[in-house]
Amino acid sequence: MLGFDSTPRSVSLDWSYFGGAEELPPWLRKVAKRTVAAIASPHQQSTSSDQSEAGSSSLDSSSFSGSTLASDDEQDEVNDLLSSSDAASSSSSLRASPASLAHPTLDGTPWLPKVLAQDPSQDQNDFLWLLTEEPHRSRRQAIMKAHPEVKTLMGREPLTKWISLGVVLVQLATAYATWKLEWHPLSWRFLAAAYAIGGTANQNIFLAIHEITHNLAFRGIKANKLWAILVNSVIGVPYAMMFKQYHIEHHKYLGEDGVDTDLPTRLELMCLKNVLGKAFFATFQIFFYAFRPGFIKTQRLTVWHLLNISYQILFNAALVYYFSSWTPLLYLVFSSFFAGSLHPCAAHFIAEHYLFGGIAQETWSYYGPLNILAYNVGYHNEHHDFPSIPWTRLPALRAMAPEFYDCLPCHTSWPMVTVQFILGTDSGLFARIKRVGKGVAREMGEEDKGDVQGHELKEKTQ
Repeated sequence: MLGFDSTPRSVSLDWSYFGGAEELPPWLRKVAKRTVAAIASPHQQSTSSDQSEAGSSSLDSSSFSGSTLASDDEQDEVNDLLSSSDAASSSSSLRASPASLAHPTLDGTPWLPKVLAQDPSQDQNDFLWLLTEEPHRSRRQAIMKAHPEVKTLMGREPLTKWISLGVVLVQLATAYATWKLEWHPLSWRFLAAAYAIGGTANQNIFLAIHEITHNLAFRGIKANKLWAILVNSVIGVPYAMMFKQYHIEHHKYLGEDGVDTDLPTRLELMCLKNVLGKAFFATFQIFFYAFRPGFIKTQRLTVWHLLNISYQILFNAALVYYFSSWTPLLYLVFSSFFAGSLHPCAAHFIAEHYLFGGIAQETWSYYGPLNILAYNVGYHNEHHDFPSIPWTRLPALRAMAPEFYDCLPCHTSWPMVTVQFILGTDSGLFARIKRVGKGVAREMGEEDKGDVQGHELKEKTQ
């Protein structure tokens, strides 16, 4: 069913054919087909630009120039992508956007990912180790050079605090309802409410804290931290302040082993490499993200950590005392579990940085409707390029610089990402890009300090 046989561990699917998780934009596939046809008929030339646009002639490898479709560097990228034969022709290629046609130097194709050979495929006993730097810093600089107006998108979004407050109130009201209706914590009604309402709401709170971590809700840093601790209430465990430091390091040192705690460990890779292991990981991933950082890189506790922990303990105790029952607190805790389990919105954890389809792309975006519930976290390439742009303006960033983003492979379905991750052979815990960690001993250099983008907005001083 749905392309999976009785041994899904061995299934290899072309998800662009099924319209699932890994589908490139349609124009990208069209250019790929034209390029393959041109390579098959190298002597066939286009007679005029009008004929080329009308599709009456094919394009060979020499016909991609800055005045037509792409530059010589872009053609090299096409050849690299097509080096994987059938895989590349069906799932990856190159396209010059209208902006790049008018301005060949303003082009995002240097950041197109490489396509890994399918036979043999990536060694599933190890990660994909690279010596290159992460792509976001250089692309950010190129975008700022091509579109200086991007700076106008940076700043705070006051709407974040009101939405997060509303979601907190919804969670408290639903917790009250589960107590008032005397639902047993293991009853189907209780679990259904915790999954459908609570899982969606607490995933929203996770991502509200993500926005607040970048100081995008309030002007002052302290105000952002205090609000993060407040909305953390309905998660049930003190999360916000620990997440802040780990997440900023995730941006600064993306993919660096021993620093970026978003990366799975070798122990996880070796123990969870088959279908059951990947299903276990996807079901209990909230625990992996909660406990993994403590084994990789511990944090020094600060006053803010202690405030987060103390407030959460007091909030939980007050909740139990006021209702004389554990039911409301259990509802919040179950909600947090479902928010990081097999939930449609939880798929973004896997979709953001795992490799799919043999495409060595470190960060993936998703532009579908679930972004409405998730502070546009699906615009993940855009977010990593400019963490100081709030969620409401990420679509505007993509529209402002389409030549940098429209050429990148993207996800079209978060739920199908989870399905493909578990049942497909092209992804798993091995499918992450890693680099030798240098961030432990490295301080921010002058170049980093002067970066107008920043990883979190700083409080302005007179």
